[in-house]
Amino acid sequence: MVSHFFTSESVTEGHPDKLCDRISDAILDAYLAQDPNAHCAIEALATTGIVVVAGELKTDPCKRVLVDADKVIRQAVKDIGYDRPEYGFDSEYISVLSSLHDQSLDINMGVCREKKGKKLATGAGDQGLMFGYATDETPELMPLPILMAQKLAMQLAKLRKEGTLPWLRPDGKTQVTVEYEDGVPKRIDTVVVSTQHAPVINGETDDEKVHAIIEKAIKEKVIKPICGRWVDSKTKYHINPTGRFVIGGPSGDSGLTGRKIIVDTYGGMGRHGGGAFSGKDPTKVDRSAAYMCRYIAKNIVAAGLAKQVEVQVAYAIGVVHPVSVMVDTKGTAVVSEDKIAKAVTQVFDLTPDGIMESLNLRRPIYQLTSAYGHFGRSEPEFTWERVDKVEELKKACGLKVAKATKMRAKSNGVKVSG
Repeated sequence: MVSHFFTSESVTEGHPDKLCDRISDAILDAYLAQDPNAHCAIEALATTGIVVVAGELKTDPCKRVLVDADKVIRQAVKDIGYDRPEYGFDSEYISVLSSLHDQSLDINMGVCREKKGKKLATGAGDQGLMFGYATDETPELMPLPILMAQKLAMQLAKLRKEGTLPWLRPDGKTQVTVEYEDGVPKRIDTVVVSTQHAPVINGETDDEKVHAIIEKAIKEKVIKPICGRWVDSKTKYHINPTGRFVIGGPSGDSGLTGRKIIVDTYGGMGRHGGGAFSGKDPTKVDRSAAYMCRYIAKNIVAAGLAKQVEVQVAYAIGVVHPVSVMVDTKGTAVVSEDKIAKAVTQVFDLTPDGIMESLNLRRPIYQLTSAYGHFGRSEPEFTWERVDKVEELKKACGLKVAKATKMRAKSNGVKVSG
């Protein structure tokens, strides 16, 4: 058996970078709610007592879109949980600076293409390369390390908001190391959880006693329910390893939109094209094409065409069709990768308009994506997580359902009769 370890991390919605992602997506949602064709690229910065937003906007002048950015920002901060002065960052008392301006006409002419006054198909909002990834090691078709890290972070938020652990505060980070044998996850080797907390817990003020309470509660109510069968007697735990985490959020560290792109995607297991997601409307292929690549990859694996797959597309600004499409199955495909790549171009519309229409992206759904990952989620808004192209892909690859199932079983080392 060949053994290796892989580690992924996540952060809670109260992490300063994630707070900025939430703010950027909250402003985007506010514009899309009034104009589904709005163009936005919003960046946010947060530090002690202040939020700064900047970016470009374009809306239909006939719709007379009006967004109170100050109100939207404060509500986003409040919804995360920064709603009292003792947290060091309070939605009511922060200063907000906003510098939002019209989208560059040079960019807009590449997106909203026209010829002799006639509207043409939407061009890509930028150049760039985007990746999507899927693996059959979990039911969500996500890598186990990032899936566990995300769920641990979500559990921290859940227990805080429910009041089960009232001393929890919004900021936090998780990290999971998985041991693999011959490419298959075997166990969780190490779990790291760092969570912001109140200085006094159950009347205790001594740091060592407070830490002991936190350590016990996190193991019992956060790690055990999430990691379950994956942990064993040899699993190592590091819970608030510095010993104290009272100062957190933007008061503990500055935050910036788009600084957690690996947390947003596959935890490092699959590649990332480089462009961040939050604050960008779906004409920006940095976001929408990355969602489409995940959609494609997930359907390839769900169809049994490969155990794992990475899909890459690339675009030129103002150009409708991608300049390249790549499929890499890491040697796990049951048909040639060339055949799968051709099937992808037949089954999926990879133009910006095709992506936005097939995934229904012109909606105010993006605050949901701003924390706990953009992939591997079951919420209905996450249309790119559907597996509704399985049969079409099989057919395009020249496989019948029964044959695909048989080949898939054989590729997994399962003895197949007949």
